[in-house]
Amino acid sequence: MSKDTPQTLLVVEDDVGLQSQLKWHFDQFNVVIAGDRESAINAIRQHEPPVVIQDLGLPPDDEGVEEGFKTVQEIMKLAPSTKIIVVTGNHDYENAVRAVALGAYDFYQKPIDTKTLDLIVQRAYNIHELENQNRVLQEQQTSPLAGVIASDPGMLKICKTIEKVAPANVTCTILGESGTGKEVFSKAIHRLSPRSEQRFVAINCAAVPENLMESELFGYEKGAFTGAAKRTVGKVETAAGGTLFLDEIGDMPLALQAKLLRFLQERVIERVGGREEIPVDVRVVCATNKNLEEMVAEGTFREDLFYRICEMVINIPPLRDRQGDKILLARHMLDKMAGEQNRSITGFTPEATEAIEAYHWPGNIREMENKIKRAVIMCDEKLISPDDLALSNAEEFSINLRQVRQDAEKGAIKLAISMTDGNYSAAAKLLGITRPTLYDLIKKYSIQ
Repeated sequence: MSKDTPQTLLVVEDDVGLQSQLKWHFDQFNVVIAGDRESAINAIRQHEPPVVIQDLGLPPDDEGVEEGFKTVQEIMKLAPSTKIIVVTGNHDYENAVRAVALGAYDFYQKPIDTKTLDLIVQRAYNIHELENQNRVLQEQQTSPLAGVIASDPGMLKICKTIEKVAPANVTCTILGESGTGKEVFSKAIHRLSPRSEQRFVAINCAAVPENLMESELFGYEKGAFTGAAKRTVGKVETAAGGTLFLDEIGDMPLALQAKLLRFLQERVIERVGGREEIPVDVRVVCATNKNLEEMVAEGTFREDLFYRICEMVINIPPLRDRQGDKILLARHMLDKMAGEQNRSITGFTPEATEAIEAYHWPGNIREMENKIKRAVIMCDEKLISPDDLALSNAEEFSINLRQVRQDAEKGAIKLAISMTDGNYSAAAKLLGITRPTLYDLIKKYSIQ
């Protein structure tokens, strides 16, 4: 849309007088009028308006609100990014809150003060434009690595490092807490390497019993032990030509570390019960959530193996330290899981967003996946709440944070009024807000 083309504003209102008043007042917009649910939905399809002003009392249910709620729901289903400003009666706060819970952007209670409504409408357009710009940027910006969602500068740097390391024939070790996505990065290394057409084989060193680890890695010959009925190829041979991912390498038994070291040095293996040396060309990528240097000092991890596997070390930061990534990942997971569960959930409440940002995420991305999946299943509205997420102390934090903000806002208003000797125009200017907004805030906080 050209800058000279007026933006579309849809007014859903059956009162002819109010229709005319709003169309005249908002003459800077291309105002489209709809008097009932059917015409409102047709207008949404035809004009795709960024903002809608909608009365809840619509025919044939002029005295009730159910027709209005149905209209809100249908608009949100057709155009989730559209900002709906619900207009309600003077004493109809509960229905206004219900409409917001269904996905409406904001509400305004009659009688209409056009100046205040102006502010709400303009803010809605600004938010819609910002969200649209963000979507465009996200579409234009290719993910640094397939499967990696990140905006944190540190994470973007790691992605660049992996792009450089992947083509090189070096053994990499990825360090990071449990759930940070170490296997995702190991697969990225494989995918960007010359071995990408061959197999990626993973083994969790912490999940295999110590007495079975050697045969799991190197295979075994028929009759090597009780139950060995046939020759079996191990993970190393299976990954030949490709990449072997040794997850939780810090949990590998000390006795087996020597055999792994020999393989890494000589690139040959011997199956359990066999005498033949078998050459294997495979790239090895390791990962662990343990401090290998401390383990070396304690004697629980071989120093020579440490230097062999740490030709290139990549540290993945925990989610709590990734600036801007929490809500980015949460929204990505929400879109994915809402689609999988066939749920029309459009986002998070402001309180849920605050809770996501404040939560420590000890389980990192894996924990977030579980929490978002639970929330998608449990949510009864269009927006996920802190209760749906079931984050420890999230609700308490959200409440406390809101209180802090409210106290700060109230204190600033009182100070501005005091500094200007009760001159509301001067106080509003000092605060950087309009006078109607100041009046609304004075009323909200019962400031005398």
